[in-house]
Amino acid sequence: MTPAPGAGLYSDVIRERWRRPRFRGDLAGANKVAEDVNPLCGDRVRVMVRVADGTVAAARFTGDSCAICTASADVVAELLEGRPVHEAASLDTEDVLGVLQADIRPTRMRCVTLPITVMRQALTT
Repeated sequence: MTPAPGAGLYSDVIRERWRRPRFRGDLAGANKVAEDVNPLCGDRVRVMVRVADGTVAAARFTGDSCAICTASADVVAELLEGRPVHEAASLDTEDVLGVLQADIRPTRMRCVTLPITVMRQALTT
């Protein structure tokens, strides 16, 4: 999906997902967990996943991160739920950017990709 003209760095989706994330919080019964930090900016994201019968039954995130990273983590958790693990692990930056509907500068792309990296770590441990 192409960003709306003038969507800019903080699209409506990013602002909404940052202010009211739908998938933020601890996940009871998580059987896959990973956490990482972006040392350049200090964003920290923890992804918790409950896998049952090869499918992501639930996903949540916690952390201390900027608006873009928080919104990305929220989208990642949403995109994970209900997918087979092998399909969930193949989610990529374009999938997340399509939901965020923003033109992210290269210098801020790590804010988008950190939750994706953490999700993959969680699913492969």
